Amino acid sequence: MRRGDGHTEHETAYRFWAGNYDAGINIHPLDTANDMPAIETNSLSKRFGDVVAVDDLSLQIDDGEVFGFLGPNGAGKSTTINMLLDFARPTGGSATVLGYDTQKESQKIRKRVGVLPEGFDLYERLSGRKHIEFAQRAKGANGDPVEYLERVGLGGDPADRNAGDYSKGMKQRLAFGMALVGEPDLLIMDEPSSGLDPTGIREMQEIVREEAERGTTVFFSSHILDHVEEVCDRIGVMNEGELVAVGTLDELHARIGGDAHLELSVDDVPERTVDTLPDIAGVSGATACNGTLDVTCTESAAKAKAINHVEDAGTTVLDIQVEDQDIDDLFAELTGNGSTHAEGDTPEEVVA
Repeated sequence: MRRGDGHTEHETAYRFWAGNYDAGINIHPLDTANDMPAIETNSLSKRFGDVVAVDDLSLQIDDGEVFGFLGPNGAGKSTTINMLLDFARPTGGSATVLGYDTQKESQKIRKRVGVLPEGFDLYERLSGRKHIEFAQRAKGANGDPVEYLERVGLGGDPADRNAGDYSKGMKQRLAFGMALVGEPDLLIMDEPSSGLDPTGIREMQEIVREEAERGTTVFFSSHILDHVEEVCDRIGVMNEGELVAVGTLDELHARIGGDAHLELSVDDVPERTVDTLPDIAGVSGATACNGTLDVTCTESAAKAKAINHVEDAGTTVLDIQVEDQDIDDLFAELTGNGSTHAEGDTPEEVVA
């Protein structure tokens, strides 16, 4: 498939892996201010003719942060990544990565960034080990190729098998391993869970956690919210080229205002306790039936207050179940199906 810049997806990937490094460069930290954002965009925009792919994107991602960049297919996520890597030039606005201007200093950026692109391709006749060695030569990096393969679950026999014999999920892991070569300061991953089974997704999440513990900033896009909620410090949601929300998952829940249901199994339910629960700030209702007390909370802090209220009334709480707003419902709200982000609104930084 041809991109807006005239390159196929896998050509774009290999331009990064193989074609944009000076031979013999050693990967090492360059001098930047410690408090400088890892990624910063200011009114970044991209048009393809009459089509607005990214519209006035202003975003800041801190050094060491794990940031999930979410949105449905076609929301502008990949276009944004291409602009950050200077594979596509913006129509307007500006961006910096690791303190460097994305248009004027793209080579410096690429020395310090690992990329897992969407729509990548591999050399079917080369083994997993050879792919890692290829990435090492391209980046001027050293180290045992098998160590990278083991980090992504391809150690042992798979390391010496040709990539043409890999499953789709194994190919995704190999590309992930190539992105880790050189111990980058920033990982940019476009749909990293694509092709992975549930076990592979959990392994991907664990790798992200490990990289974050090393101090690596991680920026990854996905159209599936529950694939990233476990590992992200913050989430940004794109829809139709616009950033519609930024915040932690709890903050996004709070913005939408979805209720949480607290189900308490109790030994006794005094009628007065049920009647007075809605008097608590953040509790909108309560019902009791057959030893179960169901409390509806509009604020997260109200859940603990409700439990304390029940216990203070002399009731023994035997079990607690909490059901928050469904993650898919939240994503649907933020991406236009009943969204509270009205046309013309300024994208909102959600704060607690």
